[in-house]
Amino acid sequence: MKSSMRASAALIASLLLTPAWAAPRLIDFAGYQWSVKSSGDDVAGPGPNHFSDSSNNVWVDSKGKLHLKITQDGQGNWQCAEVYLNQSLGYGTYQFKLATDLGDIDPNIVLGLFTYDVSPAQHYREIDIEFAKWSVVDNPNNVQYTVQPPRDGTFYEWSLATGYAKTTHQFKWAAKKIAFSSKAGDVTLAQWSDTRAGSIPTPGNEVVHLNLWLNQGQPPMNALPMEVVISGFSFTAP
Repeated sequence: MKSSMRASAALIASLLLTPAWAAPRLIDFAGYQWSVKSSGDDVAGPGPNHFSDSSNNVWVDSKGKLHLKITQDGQGNWQCAEVYLNQSLGYGTYQFKLATDLGDIDPNIVLGLFTYDVSPAQHYREIDIEFAKWSVVDNPNNVQYTVQPPRDGTFYEWSLATGYAKTTHQFKWAAKKIAFSSKAGDVTLAQWSDTRAGSIPTPGNEVVHLNLWLNQGQPPMNALPMEVVISGFSFTAP
């Protein structure tokens, strides 16, 4: 798959933060505090999309699970969802637990689990796990691991089959290696590591982002809302 079809999370995060004049809505999830992204107009990255901080798009249920949902408003406009952590964590293991079957994700929908720094140094310190077909209906792959920028040797694509209602995905970020893996229970679905000299960022002011959005602002091909449940997030220091 050509890199031009693959949206960089740097672009994704170019306007991730709520404007400074508007206090963001805050939520508590997995023992951390997160800000909910809100954009009054369609934003350039990722986009064009509109991100809503409504409880219809982002909420934590009574069991402590985070819900991200793409919805359509009364005027026919699609609303996307995103949260970002309010602290930087640095080197360590980042683990995300999903309680949604993403094997048949709509070709125009993207779920991103990634780190991002507002500083452009070291390619925004961006490390991604993304679930997407990038609007290619017959794309055989629907998951990618990426250490930005996505050039040869810094990304890995694979196919997540349907039928996995619960999966765990993680990356372990160290000084000379970033190791990705995905599991369903004790079964390893995929794993990949980047050890290329000069490709591993050092920690800065990066934070974790979780977002559900529409590739190039295109509506879901099935014209239906999409909800993803993130049942857990954890960070383990080295």
